[in-house]
Amino acid sequence: MFIETRGNDGQRPNKVPFSFAILNPSASFGGLYVPENLPKIDTTFLEKASKKSYKEITLDILRLFNIDIEEEVMQKAVALYDTFDDASEPTPLSQIEEDLFVNELYHGPTRAFKDMALQPFGYILSHLAQKLNEQYLILAATSGDTGPATLDTFANKPNIKVVCLYPDGGTSDVQRLQMTTQKSPNLKIIGIHGNFDDAQNALKSLLASPSFKETLNAKEIKLSAANSVNFGRIIFQIIYHIYAYVALLKKDKVELGKPFYTIIPSGNFGNALGAYYAKKMGLPIEKILIASNINNILTDLITTGVYDLRNRSLLQTTSPAMDILISSNVERVLFDKFGAARTKELMDSLKENKFYTLSKEELAQLQEDFEAVYSDDAFGKEQIKHYADQGYIMDPHTATCLKAYKELKAKPLPCVLCSTAEWTKFAPTMFNAIQQNSVKYSDKEALEGISKALHVKIPECISTLFNEPVIHNKIVEKESIEAEIFDFLNLTCKKECQ
Repeated sequence: MFIETRGNDGQRPNKVPFSFAILNPSASFGGLYVPENLPKIDTTFLEKASKKSYKEITLDILRLFNIDIEEEVMQKAVALYDTFDDASEPTPLSQIEEDLFVNELYHGPTRAFKDMALQPFGYILSHLAQKLNEQYLILAATSGDTGPATLDTFANKPNIKVVCLYPDGGTSDVQRLQMTTQKSPNLKIIGIHGNFDDAQNALKSLLASPSFKETLNAKEIKLSAANSVNFGRIIFQIIYHIYAYVALLKKDKVELGKPFYTIIPSGNFGNALGAYYAKKMGLPIEKILIASNINNILTDLITTGVYDLRNRSLLQTTSPAMDILISSNVERVLFDKFGAARTKELMDSLKENKFYTLSKEELAQLQEDFEAVYSDDAFGKEQIKHYADQGYIMDPHTATCLKAYKELKAKPLPCVLCSTAEWTKFAPTMFNAIQQNSVKYSDKEALEGISKALHVKIPECISTLFNEPVIHNKIVEKESIEAEIFDFLNLTCKKECQ
């Protein structure tokens, strides 16, 4: 069963099943749903897992959570991993240093780690909507990769309509084209004047808005979300951390039961939360090392215990998926550490006063599991160039993790670095790093330049984007989002009724 991070308001059930939590992700007082208990894994589980495929391990973990989804549905959802580059190895582990392994999470249809969760999650949510014979509006806010992955998984799904918000100018050309060229009539993409935090705040406001929900109810439409505020995303993000350790076992790079470090480029903290839950379940993670860019609010929190938005503005960097100041999934860690009352107190302070401060004891608890560091764009480009010269191509977000590898690894243990996106999503930055210049390349120029320079193929799903017509070209002020959504719903309803 699932419970709420800020306590219960008396208007909702005290505990809900998984299906309810993913269909209705907004909990009491603006909080989030979390599992009441986490299942346990041990060395026996891991030893058996070392003889299994990714899909088999995924099903084992889902069964341990005892979620209220039929076995057949889970199997069909997990079978979507067969569409990845290598069905037998959807998340290949590449060794780039003696003790450093890259967990490549981007081999799905949109070339980003969001596919790992959104492909099966989208299937399950769509199945539930059809089973209940209900219409759902799925909201998503994106800093670049959640949007394409959400749109891909829900395209042409019955009983589902999707509205995706993205910050105009805040994504790469490839990411923008992956969204704005979508042809499926059940999808609507809206650019906003603002940054990702503005898009995410708009999403959270709509999820919590009684008047918005009432208007949807009048149209017989229910409301849900595809961001990692939805635990349907998080449950699948736990699994690839477990599989990374299994892959180390398979390669004889770690002894069964011995610890390892995991390094995560963190924006909205969902990836880090997945690792934290895996650690609590029994995965022998020594520490979760968090890498940020110069929007280093998570580094501040983990090193000082202060989360402070005052006098702070979001800075645009060459690792845009981490250009985030309000990381939603930190709340779930706070709840797990300090309980609902304290979590509500901290989150209320963040909303009202734009900051909160952990006590010395609370900070010590946080640091039992996490350490953090940040790097600037120049460091990232140096790492991209260095590893490209060695024959390995990593994107700008992955490159930030080398700072954590160099500075935070205190023990001689293997390290697994989560690589969250393919190089193709950020080609101009990549080409600048490789060419060691600051020329302003278009994505198309940079993709072709890298392909030629490094003798690497551009995936067809990326190269063909530039020939597709842009269908969704609306850019609006934040205040106009709700009206845009209802215009879309009215239009699609009219077409369906004809």
